[in-house]
Amino acid sequence: MYFMSSEDDTLSLKSIPDNWIACKDCDLLLERVDTPLGEKALCPRCDNPLYQPREQTVERTLALTLTGLLLFIPANLLPVMSLSLVGQETSTTIYQGSLVLFNEGLYWTALLVLFASIVIPFCKLLLVLFVSAHLHLERSSALLPYAFRYYHYLDEWGMLEVYMLGVLVAVVKLKGMASIIPGIGLYCFVALLLVTTLMSSLLDEDDFWKRIEQALKRQLR
Repeated sequence: MYFMSSEDDTLSLKSIPDNWIACKDCDLLLERVDTPLGEKALCPRCDNPLYQPREQTVERTLALTLTGLLLFIPANLLPVMSLSLVGQETSTTIYQGSLVLFNEGLYWTALLVLFASIVIPFCKLLLVLFVSAHLHLERSSALLPYAFRYYHYLDEWGMLEVYMLGVLVAVVKLKGMASIIPGIGLYCFVALLLVTTLMSSLLDEDDFWKRIEQALKRQLR
C-alpha cells in the first residue's frame, strides 16, 4: 500500500490546471466552463451546484455589508419589544437578554447567545467589508485570503435566524398574557436579518476567490 506524503500532496495539487474545480460534495474534478450570468454549473455526478456567476457581486456585497453594519447597532441596542403587564411596562434588547441569562446563572448559555447573535455576526460583516472593499478599490493585502476563509468558518456559527425564531416563540406564548409592543430594535433586527441573508445569497464565492488571487498576483509584481 502506498501512502502519499505531504510533499507529494503539494506536488499533485500544483499539477492541477487552474481552470479545474473540485465538487464540494463528491470531490469530482471538473474543467471549468464559461457559464452565463445567473445560471448554475452543476456537478454531473451528484448534481451539486458548483458555481453561479453573478453580476456586480463585489459592489452589491459591499453595499449590503455597509447597510448591515448601519443596522447592527440599533438592532442590538434599541428595545426589541415592550411588555405591558398589570400596569407595568418593561422593554428589553438583544444585549440585555444575554445579561439576564448571565444573572440567572446560565453562564454558558449567555455566552453562546452573546457570541451567536452579536459577536460572530458583527465579525462576519467586518470580514466581508474588508474583503469586498479591497476588491472594489482594486487594492491588495496578504490578509485577503485569510479574512475570506475565516468568514466561511464563522458562517456556521451565526444564528440570527435562531434568535429571530426565539423572539417569535416568545411573542406567541406571551400574547394572551400581556400586551406586547414591537420596538424599533425589532424592525432593525428583521431588516438586518434580511440584509445578511441577501448578502450571503448574492456573494459569488468563485468570483471573490478569483479576484483575491488576481490581487495577490498584482502585489507580487
